[in-house]
Amino acid sequence: MNIATPIHAKSRIGHTACPHDCPSTCALDIEISAEGRMGRVRGAEDNSYTAGVICAKVARYAERLYHPDRLMTPKRRKGAKGAGSWQEIGWQDALDEIANAFIKAEVKHGSEAVWPYYYAGTMGLVQRDSIERLRHAKKYSGFFDTICVNMAWTGFTMATGALRGPDPREMAKSDCVVIWGTNAVVTQVNVMTHAIRARKERGAKIVVIDIYDNPTMKQADLALVVRPGTDAALACAAMHIAFRDGYADRAYMAKYADDPAGLEEHLKTRTPEWAAAITGLSVEEIETFGRLIGETKKSFLRLGYGFTRQRNGSVAMHAAASIATVLGSWQYEGGGAFHSNSGIFKFDNSELVGSRMRDRDIRVLDQSQIGRILTGDAEALRHRGPVTAMLIQNTNPLCVMPEQRLVRQGFMRDDLFVAVHEQFMTDTADAADIVLPATMFVEHDDIYRGGGQSHILLGPKLVEPPETVRTNLFVIEELAKRLGVGDRPGFGLTEREIIDRMLTASGRPGFDYLSDNKWLDAGISFEEAHYVDGFNFPDKKFRFRPDWVNTPAATRPPRSLGTLGPYEALPEFPDHVELIELTDEEHPFRLATSPARNFLNSSFTETKTSIQKEGRPEVLVNPADAEAQGIASGDIVTLGNRRGSVRLHARVSDTVKPGLLIAEGIWPNKKHLDGEGINVLTGADQVAPYGGAAVHDNKVWMVRDAAG
Repeated sequence: MNIATPIHAKSRIGHTACPHDCPSTCALDIEISAEGRMGRVRGAEDNSYTAGVICAKVARYAERLYHPDRLMTPKRRKGAKGAGSWQEIGWQDALDEIANAFIKAEVKHGSEAVWPYYYAGTMGLVQRDSIERLRHAKKYSGFFDTICVNMAWTGFTMATGALRGPDPREMAKSDCVVIWGTNAVVTQVNVMTHAIRARKERGAKIVVIDIYDNPTMKQADLALVVRPGTDAALACAAMHIAFRDGYADRAYMAKYADDPAGLEEHLKTRTPEWAAAITGLSVEEIETFGRLIGETKKSFLRLGYGFTRQRNGSVAMHAAASIATVLGSWQYEGGGAFHSNSGIFKFDNSELVGSRMRDRDIRVLDQSQIGRILTGDAEALRHRGPVTAMLIQNTNPLCVMPEQRLVRQGFMRDDLFVAVHEQFMTDTADAADIVLPATMFVEHDDIYRGGGQSHILLGPKLVEPPETVRTNLFVIEELAKRLGVGDRPGFGLTEREIIDRMLTASGRPGFDYLSDNKWLDAGISFEEAHYVDGFNFPDKKFRFRPDWVNTPAATRPPRSLGTLGPYEALPEFPDHVELIELTDEEHPFRLATSPARNFLNSSFTETKTSIQKEGRPEVLVNPADAEAQGIASGDIVTLGNRRGSVRLHARVSDTVKPGLLIAEGIWPNKKHLDGEGINVLTGADQVAPYGGAAVHDNKVWMVRDAAG
């Protein structure tokens, strides 16, 4: 895990941050050769969270930067959509065509016909979020981002009232680290750095809770493999044990919680036996877990995203966070529950995103329902006109979004114009009308914040980009000029000016300070992080009984969307609710689309080493299930449900329990046998109460392919 590389004497060292969608947001030291080329990458040892450790895929980033297939020139589609025929055009012509297409769409259907679409291909605030400024200036359709954080952030905020928690570096001071629903070895290696330090220095125990025996499980002292969508049942049983056996901190709850007596009464029937039947764990495993955290005051619950990507995901997060309050773990350094620090940074980004130009009457569209939107679903369109023009930056919806067949059908519409600004010819770029080549993170200035930690990090330009490649900001600025809004507030500024103005508006030191110091630790006090002065509600009480429809949260939908999903079914207290896609006779398997070690969503799927290490799209199948269907490793199988079917190779493995299928990694659709990826099988129905995409929550059937 620790990628430490020697730095050559004749090179210089550039300091930056990893731009990818990972909570760790690692501080990086990058070797820059005398010729100005990117060389070796290592984690910054003097950053107290990164601590010199980064993932292997980022350590070999030069392989991506200098990839022979990188996009280098703008392209215009020739012939039919998706046919793969292109002609090179100049930047000015490309931008003119995009602007003209947007103007035509607006004239015919109104400004809402244009839908700028983006996400987290870069987490740099300037290059990622400037598209919002263009959106608001032009009154284009709004964007409700739902693919990633909604259920997790909602569930945690329902409990605490804020998106903050104990400093993640405190894991090193814990006596028990519970890594819940995140394969940290694969997705955020720095969690393991601090957890393993606690084990080495303090003898701390590491508990890992997940749905299959993944690499993080192999680091565990206690590994708990639960059925997908049943985490809240385990949390309830752990709290039942705490009340039953005297581990519950009644004095703490009397001061800090809303209804401990009601919770205790509710949990009397949520026994280990009850939870065992739901989770698939043994009663002994549940008792061991409850006793370990109950007897260990400094228990640190590191709550991930993976276990919330179910239709009951917000409920699961709320229940897991509640354990820390029942035990009173928040009181101790090295104790409490942490999910994200995204609420501590408090950037004033109003100029960056153009929030003062926002028109509340403009419709807001759900990112995850792009397939329904582009195929004319009236509800998804908010009962207004069609989307007929798009600019896409920092994301690859034809690969990563649910209901992939609908997404593809929408992109193939003759009346839809799509411009994609990308680094490689992704599945989405393949379906575009205009493709623009984009810079990578060492080729432009930006600023980052670490949701999984507490640093604000500068990402300065370290190498010159190819002459024909342009930044996201350049594209937004040039389109703004052509569309008649280039003189509006926030436009006409360089990256460095935007960063400096945003920092100073937020009461932070400006660009020059970060340039000199590389990063700023924005960590909050122990008292605030541990809610010593109370939780972030008017009465200062942790919510065992959440208000599922009225609680303020960063993920709360705009008023025009309202509360989403079957929120009436959400429980009064922490509980297991079967809102998930339960198996049935026709669909006897549950499918989760878990991360691959060498990919990050659809990034790194183009690099040679990552492909070699991952092999090919496969599905993990338990040996008993394989035997029952006559399947051997290497056979081709078909997985299907009401959304469609996908063929891929089976890998028989005892890392998954019977009834569960795991497809690791979001491979390009074109790498699959039939050109369709795993997200054919995932759904886009909105999750209660504040939306989100339950991409790990799918019931499917599986058959051996006769041709395989």
